[in-house]
Amino acid sequence: MGSVPAIAMPLPRWRHGLRYSRGVTPDQIILFVLLFFVFVFLVWGRWRYDLVAFVALLAALLAGVVPQAEAFSGFGHPATVIIALVLIVSRGLSNSGVIELLGRYLVDAGRRLGTHIAVMSGLAAGLSAVMNNVAALALLMPVDLQAARKAGRSPSLSLMPLSFASILGGMITLIGTPPNIVVAEFRQDAFGEPYRMFDFAPVGLACAAVGVAYVALLGWRLLPTARGGAADEANGFDLAGYISEVRVADDSRIIGQRVRDLDEEAAKADVEIIGLIRDGKRLPGFARNYAIQAGDNVVLEASPDSLDEALGALGLEYVGRGEGLLEDRDLALAEVVVPDGARLAGRTALSLRLLNRYRVALVGVSRQGKRFRDGVRTLTLLPGDVLLLLGAEDTVADVTRQLGLLPLADRGQRVVQRDKAWIAVGTFAAAIVVASLGFVYLPIALGCVAALYVALNIVPIREVYLSVEWPVIVLLGSMIPIGGALQSTGGTALIADGIVNLSFGLPPVFILALLVVVTMTLSDVMNNTATAVIAAPVAVDIAVRLGVSPDPFLMGVAVAASCAFLTPIGHKNNTLIMGPGGYRFGDYWRMGLPLEILVVLVSVPMILLVWPLG
Repeated sequence: MGSVPAIAMPLPRWRHGLRYSRGVTPDQIILFVLLFFVFVFLVWGRWRYDLVAFVALLAALLAGVVPQAEAFSGFGHPATVIIALVLIVSRGLSNSGVIELLGRYLVDAGRRLGTHIAVMSGLAAGLSAVMNNVAALALLMPVDLQAARKAGRSPSLSLMPLSFASILGGMITLIGTPPNIVVAEFRQDAFGEPYRMFDFAPVGLACAAVGVAYVALLGWRLLPTARGGAADEANGFDLAGYISEVRVADDSRIIGQRVRDLDEEAAKADVEIIGLIRDGKRLPGFARNYAIQAGDNVVLEASPDSLDEALGALGLEYVGRGEGLLEDRDLALAEVVVPDGARLAGRTALSLRLLNRYRVALVGVSRQGKRFRDGVRTLTLLPGDVLLLLGAEDTVADVTRQLGLLPLADRGQRVVQRDKAWIAVGTFAAAIVVASLGFVYLPIALGCVAALYVALNIVPIREVYLSVEWPVIVLLGSMIPIGGALQSTGGTALIADGIVNLSFGLPPVFILALLVVVTMTLSDVMNNTATAVIAAPVAVDIAVRLGVSPDPFLMGVAVAASCAFLTPIGHKNNTLIMGPGGYRFGDYWRMGLPLEILVVLVSVPMILLVWPLG
């Protein structure tokens, strides 16, 4: 590769000055025992992986195998910082509507299942290449569930292909998946130069292309067809049928069109237009033959998810935003219930001056699936009504308390800031370019993007820390010092010796393939980040003993640590889909085992082609 030359045979920095003995030292025994228990507890799953890793770090410190000066060095490690920043940037791309735009133009629930899976898998792989693959799946999973609901099929047929494709796409770039970041930063520590943004691309693209083709053409046919996922209900209420009132923006593209002409677009956004309000009066019937004018209020039947999607697709806006009555910052949707005795019971939002006095807009009402003739703001509210309120998060919370309303579980509904989509994309793309060209260190470039997103309110300050998946940060921060101790005590050298001795007399290519298989197997039952931390120094030790370049072996670890397709516990994406897809533990290997075999068959030759042994 041009940006990172292949390394011949310098002794890694962490190998200088080490004392080796023929036998196993007490420090090595302690570390191997600790890692064994970490492995057992991670497979058992009784306690969260971050707690297991942190307790292991404390045990290593008390035993003296990790120096006190290195106790929390992992939390300031560049790999840890990069992963946290990638998650914040991913939240910004979601908040700005970038993902919604892609979904609107690329996803169609009317497609055949095979075509739908191909499109969604390709989109998932592409997004995972430029953002964290867990975040990419979290953004696309609701779209896929909605498509399954519209098509009347089980989501189990498409969610696992979507998850696997997002994992495969993460292998393409440095920031796509934590193992790539871990391996790149390990190379920096060991040899003074990390892998660059697109050094993973040749091998990652080949694996992703073959993998996506497999899941789209064959893989989904191996899955159970009659599984039903967990219902996404909130406290037993049917929240799919809000009657909502939204405004036609002054520059909306639907001005002049008749209501009946919008049926196809409304259906694609999973909403139904049931009325039109002009000058405060609802037009007769469903107003299907009326031409829409700027300032009209459109009455929709929609869920919170589909309502916000319809606003972007049809050029509508929430009542209050275009009139300047709502601050254009930190806006969120909240679902509340009107209990008996609440100030709103028996009154209308207009009579209470909810928008003008409290700066909160009533945008939807759900009344046990019933439709009503009045506009949302002029509807007399009754005990038991479920309301959809729009406003700043702290303001909505205060108004909910003041009016005696009962909040439902927060489903994370935020108002998409579509006018900032190109700013978000442009800033992120510029950061990737300058980091790839070596002008700015990647963590600094990503930090600048995150700071700009906060300054522009693309990611509100309260969402910054919510965006970071702290269990992964704790896991990585705890495992890095343990991995360093394993290197400095010669423990990784012992593991490498074992693999080399096991494959004695075989060509290096077979030993590389063996390392890939062993690492992949470990990743199936252990967190992929922890797997990369442990396997990367072993890979270098093997290369040193064979007298070949360590790059092919490090690339093998990066690929294998990401490919956890046999269980729901090896990768967070597999865990995320288990409930919604209704999967069982044994469903994963049906589709995952052939995929792992394909990855081995494709990755090893590609690694040797791009990163020669000599």
